[in-house]
Amino acid sequence: MIGRLRTIAIDCPDPAALAGFYSELLGLPVTYENADDSWVEIGDGDGPHLAFQLAPDHRPPAWPDPERPQQMHFDIRVDDIDAAEDRVVALGATPLARAHDAPGVPSRVYADPAGHPFCLEFTE
Repeated sequence: MIGRLRTIAIDCPDPAALAGFYSELLGLPVTYENADDSWVEIGDGDGPHLAFQLAPDHRPPAWPDPERPQQMHFDIRVDDIDAAEDRVVALGATPLARAHDAPGVPSRVYADPAGHPFCLEFTE
């Protein structure tokens, strides 16, 4: 091993808002906000932090359009897909698709408030 992953940084137009979305979705507290609101981190100390970095000219993905690729995405396991969907939509997510990306792993695809796709995976 050369090193350990400390942070995953995600470009977005509003770091505080996107950090708030993922803080609620993942149950991770905000751990750092810089003075000019251009960098916000969430995490619990057990794993890498997620950081949200100001990108004023951010062009959101247009999944699944290859001209504007997804850039990154999270696969998040949930116990109750319908309840999870209600909550993420209430937080500002936009439903995009229902999929079975891997055999036996149904998922629903959403865009976060900055347009990045993410999947909620569940057991049928």
